[in-house]
Amino acid sequence: MTASRTEARLDALRAEGRAALVGYLPVGYPDVARSVEAVVTMVDAGVDVVEIGVPYTDPVMDGPVIQEAAEASLAAGTRVRDVLAVVEAVGDRVPTLVMSYYNPLLRYGVEAFARDLAAAGGAGVITPDLIPDEAAEWTAAADTHGLDKVFLVAPSSTPDRLRLTASASRGFVYASSTMGVTGTRDTVGLRAEQLVQDTRAAGAQHVCVGIGVSTGDHAAEVGRYADGVIVGSALVRTLLADSPWSTRLDDLGKVTGELAAGVARARTSAGGSS
Repeated sequence: MTASRTEARLDALRAEGRAALVGYLPVGYPDVARSVEAVVTMVDAGVDVVEIGVPYTDPVMDGPVIQEAAEASLAAGTRVRDVLAVVEAVGDRVPTLVMSYYNPLLRYGVEAFARDLAAAGGAGVITPDLIPDEAAEWTAAADTHGLDKVFLVAPSSTPDRLRLTASASRGFVYASSTMGVTGTRDTVGLRAEQLVQDTRAAGAQHVCVGIGVSTGDHAAEVGRYADGVIVGSALVRTLLADSPWSTRLDDLGKVTGELAAGVARARTSAGGSS
Protein backbone atom coordinates (compact mmCIF):
# COMPACT_ATOMS: atom_id res chain seq x y z
CA MET A 1 0.00 0.00 0.00
CA THR A 2 1.20 3.51 -0.77
CA ALA A 3 2.21 5.74 2.13
CA SER A 4 -0.40 8.09 3.52
CA ARG A 5 0.09 11.63 2.22
CA THR A 6 -1.83 12.96 5.19
CA GLU A 7 0.42 11.21 7.68
CA ALA A 8 3.49 12.43 5.80
CA ARG A 9 2.21 16.01 5.97
CA LEU A 10 1.44 15.76 9.68
CA ASP A 11 4.88 14.27 10.34
CA ALA A 12 6.59 17.05 8.38
CA LEU A 13 4.73 19.72 10.32
CA ARG A 14 5.48 17.96 13.62
CA ALA A 15 9.17 18.12 12.68
CA GLU A 16 8.74 21.86 12.14
CA GLY A 17 7.27 22.14 15.63
CA ARG A 18 3.64 22.84 14.81
CA ALA A 19 0.29 21.26 14.19
CA ALA A 20 -1.62 21.25 10.90
CA LEU A 21 -4.51 23.55 10.11
CA VAL A 22 -7.26 21.37 8.63
CA GLY A 23 -9.94 23.37 6.84
CA TYR A 24 -13.43 22.17 5.91
CA LEU A 25 -15.68 23.53 3.16
CA PRO A 26 -18.72 21.91 1.53
CA VAL A 27 -18.68 21.07 -2.15
CA GLY A 28 -21.15 22.97 -4.29
CA TYR A 29 -21.73 26.11 -2.22
CA PRO A 30 -22.85 28.37 -3.72
CA ASP A 31 -22.09 26.27 -6.81
CA VAL A 32 -19.36 23.82 -7.77
CA ALA A 33 -17.17 26.33 -9.62
CA ARG A 34 -17.20 28.84 -6.79
CA SER A 35 -16.66 26.14 -4.17
CA VAL A 36 -13.44 25.32 -6.05
CA GLU A 37 -12.44 28.99 -5.80
CA ALA A 38 -13.16 28.95 -2.08
CA VAL A 39 -11.05 25.86 -1.42
CA VAL A 40 -8.15 27.31 -3.41
CA THR A 41 -8.45 30.54 -1.42
CA MET A 42 -8.35 28.58 1.83
CA VAL A 43 -5.22 26.69 0.76
CA ASP A 44 -3.51 29.89 -0.40
CA ALA A 45 -4.21 31.42 3.02
CA GLY A 46 -2.52 28.66 5.00
CA VAL A 47 -4.59 25.49 5.27
CA ASP A 48 -2.35 22.40 5.40
CA VAL A 49 -4.97 19.68 4.92
CA VAL A 50 -8.35 20.10 3.23
CA GLU A 51 -11.69 18.49 4.05
CA ILE A 52 -14.31 18.59 1.31
CA GLY A 53 -17.80 18.04 2.69
CA VAL A 54 -20.42 16.07 0.78
CA PRO A 55 -23.84 17.69 1.43
CA TYR A 56 -26.37 15.31 2.89
CA THR A 57 -30.08 15.44 3.66
CA ASP A 58 -29.74 14.08 7.21
CA PRO A 59 -26.55 15.61 8.64
CA VAL A 60 -26.76 14.40 12.24
CA MET A 61 -23.44 16.00 13.25
CA ASP A 62 -23.55 19.26 11.31
CA GLY A 63 -24.41 22.52 13.03
CA PRO A 64 -26.68 25.22 11.56
CA VAL A 65 -23.99 27.02 9.55
CA ILE A 66 -22.86 23.94 7.67
CA GLN A 67 -26.45 22.74 7.30
CA GLU A 68 -27.44 26.02 5.65
CA ALA A 69 -24.64 25.74 3.10
CA ALA A 70 -25.36 22.04 2.50
CA GLU A 71 -29.06 22.63 1.92
CA ALA A 72 -28.31 25.35 -0.61
CA SER A 73 -25.77 23.09 -2.30
CA LEU A 74 -28.27 20.25 -2.61
CA ALA A 75 -30.94 22.63 -3.90
CA ALA A 76 -28.49 23.76 -6.59
CA GLY A 77 -28.16 20.15 -7.77
CA THR A 78 -24.79 19.18 -6.28
CA ARG A 79 -24.03 15.48 -6.49
CA VAL A 80 -21.39 13.23 -4.96
CA ARG A 81 -19.46 13.15 -8.24
CA ASP A 82 -18.97 16.93 -7.99
CA VAL A 83 -16.61 16.42 -5.07
CA LEU A 84 -14.06 14.99 -7.49
CA ALA A 85 -13.75 18.30 -9.35
CA VAL A 86 -12.92 20.08 -6.11
CA VAL A 87 -10.43 17.41 -5.10
CA GLU A 88 -8.69 17.67 -8.46
CA ALA A 89 -8.24 21.43 -7.97
CA VAL A 90 -6.10 21.16 -4.83
CA GLY A 91 -5.28 17.49 -4.34
CA ASP A 92 -1.81 17.89 -5.80
CA ARG A 93 -1.04 20.79 -3.43
CA VAL A 94 -2.19 19.52 -0.04
CA PRO A 95 -3.67 16.26 1.24
CA THR A 96 -7.38 16.48 0.46
CA LEU A 97 -9.92 14.32 2.24
CA VAL A 98 -13.63 13.97 1.68
CA MET A 99 -15.92 14.17 4.70
CA SER A 100 -19.09 12.23 4.04
CA TYR A 101 -21.83 10.38 5.81
CA TYR A 102 -21.81 6.80 4.67
CA ASN A 103 -25.09 6.64 2.77
CA PRO A 104 -23.91 8.85 -0.14
CA LEU A 105 -20.91 6.55 -0.58
CA LEU A 106 -23.18 3.50 -0.59
CA ARG A 107 -25.40 5.05 -3.23
CA TYR A 108 -22.40 5.98 -5.39
CA GLY A 109 -20.83 2.56 -4.83
CA VAL A 110 -18.16 2.17 -2.17
CA GLU A 111 -15.55 0.57 -4.43
CA ALA A 112 -16.34 2.97 -7.28
CA PHE A 113 -16.02 6.00 -5.02
CA ALA A 114 -12.69 4.83 -3.61
CA ARG A 115 -11.41 4.23 -7.15
CA ASP A 116 -12.60 7.59 -8.47
CA LEU A 117 -11.39 9.55 -5.44
CA ALA A 118 -7.92 8.03 -5.69
CA ALA A 119 -7.84 8.81 -9.43
CA ALA A 120 -8.77 12.44 -8.68
CA GLY A 121 -5.86 12.79 -6.26
CA GLY A 122 -7.82 12.49 -3.02
CA ALA A 123 -6.10 11.34 0.16
CA GLY A 124 -9.00 9.61 1.90
CA VAL A 125 -12.38 9.92 3.57
CA ILE A 126 -13.64 10.96 6.99
CA THR A 127 -16.79 8.99 7.84
CA PRO A 128 -18.48 10.58 10.89
CA ASP A 129 -21.35 8.10 11.14
CA LEU A 130 -19.41 4.92 10.38
CA ILE A 131 -17.71 2.91 13.11
CA PRO A 132 -14.86 0.49 12.40
CA ASP A 133 -16.96 -2.51 13.43
CA GLU A 134 -19.31 -1.87 10.50
CA ALA A 135 -16.76 -0.61 7.98
CA ALA A 136 -15.50 -3.82 6.36
CA GLU A 137 -16.58 -2.84 2.83
CA TRP A 138 -15.16 0.67 3.10
CA THR A 139 -11.94 -0.56 4.72
CA ALA A 140 -11.34 -3.04 1.91
CA ALA A 141 -11.97 -0.43 -0.79
CA ALA A 142 -9.83 2.20 0.92
CA ASP A 143 -6.95 -0.23 1.40
CA THR A 144 -7.14 -1.34 -2.22
CA HIS A 145 -6.79 2.24 -3.43
CA GLY A 146 -4.38 3.54 -0.78
CA LEU A 147 -6.85 5.91 0.85
CA ASP A 148 -6.94 7.20 4.42
CA LYS A 149 -9.72 5.92 6.69
CA VAL A 150 -10.46 8.55 9.33
CA PHE A 151 -12.79 7.45 12.11
CA LEU A 152 -14.03 9.51 15.04
CA VAL A 153 -13.67 9.33 18.80
CA ALA A 154 -15.49 11.39 21.42
CA PRO A 155 -15.19 12.13 25.13
CA SER A 156 -17.63 9.25 25.73
CA SER A 157 -15.46 6.68 23.91
CA THR A 158 -14.41 3.75 26.07
CA PRO A 159 -10.78 2.55 26.21
CA ASP A 160 -11.74 -0.42 24.02
CA ARG A 161 -13.40 1.89 21.50
CA LEU A 162 -10.34 4.11 21.44
CA ARG A 163 -8.07 1.14 20.74
CA LEU A 164 -10.34 -0.18 18.00
CA THR A 165 -10.60 3.22 16.33
CA ALA A 166 -6.88 3.93 16.57
CA SER A 167 -6.11 0.55 14.99
CA ALA A 168 -8.64 0.98 12.18
CA SER A 169 -7.76 4.57 11.25
CA ARG A 170 -5.23 5.67 8.66
CA GLY A 171 -4.20 9.30 8.23
CA PHE A 172 -5.35 10.42 11.67
CA VAL A 173 -8.03 9.89 14.27
CA TYR A 174 -10.64 12.65 14.40
CA ALA A 175 -11.19 13.64 18.04
CA SER A 176 -14.51 15.38 18.59
CA SER A 177 -13.74 17.88 21.34
CA THR A 178 -17.24 17.77 22.76
CA MET A 179 -20.45 15.82 22.40
CA GLY A 180 -23.03 17.18 19.97
CA VAL A 181 -23.13 18.85 16.57
CA THR A 182 -20.49 20.94 14.89
CA GLY A 183 -20.42 24.71 15.13
CA THR A 184 -18.48 27.61 16.57
CA ARG A 185 -18.32 27.92 20.34
CA ASP A 186 -16.87 30.32 22.88
CA THR A 187 -14.54 27.58 24.14
CA VAL A 188 -13.25 24.27 22.92
CA GLY A 189 -14.42 21.26 24.92
CA LEU A 190 -12.57 21.00 28.22
CA ARG A 191 -11.90 17.28 27.71
CA ALA A 192 -10.26 17.67 24.31
CA GLU A 193 -6.67 17.52 25.55
CA GLN A 194 -7.35 14.46 27.68
CA LEU A 195 -9.10 12.79 24.75
CA VAL A 196 -6.03 13.37 22.58
CA GLN A 197 -3.77 11.89 25.25
CA ASP A 198 -6.04 8.88 25.72
CA THR A 199 -6.30 8.27 21.97
CA ARG A 200 -2.54 8.38 21.58
CA ALA A 201 -2.17 6.01 24.52
CA ALA A 202 -4.58 3.69 22.68
CA GLY A 203 -2.17 3.53 19.74
CA ALA A 204 -3.03 6.46 17.46
CA GLN A 205 -0.04 8.04 15.74
CA HIS A 206 -1.87 11.22 14.76
CA VAL A 207 -4.88 12.85 16.42
CA CYS A 208 -6.63 15.96 15.07
CA VAL A 209 -9.26 17.88 17.04
CA GLY A 210 -12.47 19.38 15.65
CA ILE A 211 -15.81 20.84 16.75
CA GLY A 212 -15.76 24.25 18.38
CA VAL A 213 -12.57 25.76 16.94
CA SER A 214 -13.42 29.17 15.53
CA THR A 215 -10.73 31.73 16.47
CA GLY A 216 -6.99 32.12 16.34
CA ASP A 217 -6.88 31.71 20.10
CA HIS A 218 -8.81 28.43 19.86
CA ALA A 219 -6.39 27.26 17.17
CA ALA A 220 -3.43 28.13 19.39
CA GLU A 221 -4.98 26.29 22.32
CA VAL A 222 -5.67 23.09 20.38
CA GLY A 223 -2.46 23.30 18.35
CA ARG A 224 -0.50 23.07 21.58
CA TYR A 225 -1.40 19.41 22.05
CA ALA A 226 -3.04 18.04 18.87
CA ASP A 227 -1.50 17.03 15.54
CA GLY A 228 -4.13 19.01 13.67
CA VAL A 229 -6.70 21.73 14.30
CA ILE A 230 -9.91 21.15 12.35
CA VAL A 231 -12.07 24.17 11.48
CA GLY A 232 -15.35 24.15 9.59
CA SER A 233 -18.18 26.46 10.62
CA ALA A 234 -15.98 29.54 11.10
CA LEU A 235 -14.79 29.21 7.50
CA VAL A 236 -18.17 28.33 6.00
CA ARG A 237 -19.79 31.33 7.72
CA THR A 238 -17.68 33.76 5.67
CA LEU A 239 -19.26 32.38 2.49
CA LEU A 240 -22.85 32.74 3.71
CA ALA A 241 -22.76 36.54 3.78
CA ASP A 242 -24.74 38.73 1.38
CA SER A 243 -21.66 40.60 0.19
CA PRO A 244 -20.17 40.19 -3.31
CA TRP A 245 -18.44 36.88 -3.88
CA SER A 246 -15.01 38.52 -4.11
CA THR A 247 -15.55 40.07 -0.68
CA ARG A 248 -16.58 36.73 0.77
CA LEU A 249 -13.42 35.13 -0.61
CA ASP A 250 -11.35 37.93 0.93
CA ASP A 251 -13.05 37.31 4.28
CA LEU A 252 -12.42 33.58 3.97
CA GLY A 253 -8.75 34.27 3.37
CA LYS A 254 -8.53 36.59 6.38
CA VAL A 255 -10.18 34.14 8.77
CA THR A 256 -8.01 31.31 7.47
CA GLY A 257 -4.92 33.46 7.97
CA GLU A 258 -5.90 34.24 11.56
CA LEU A 259 -6.39 30.55 12.29
CA ALA A 260 -3.08 29.64 10.63
CA ALA A 261 -1.33 32.28 12.75
CA GLY A 262 -2.90 30.80 15.87
CA VAL A 263 -1.67 27.32 14.97
CA ALA A 264 1.80 28.67 14.23
CA ARG A 265 2.19 30.33 17.62
CA ALA A 266 0.76 27.43 19.60
CA ARG A 267 3.89 25.36 20.14
CA THR A 268 6.13 28.41 20.46
CA SER A 269 4.06 29.83 23.28
CA ALA A 270 3.90 26.39 24.90
CA GLY A 271 7.66 26.06 24.80
CA GLY A 272 7.72 23.04 22.47
CA SER A 273 5.50 20.27 21.24
CA SER A 274 3.68 17.84 23.46
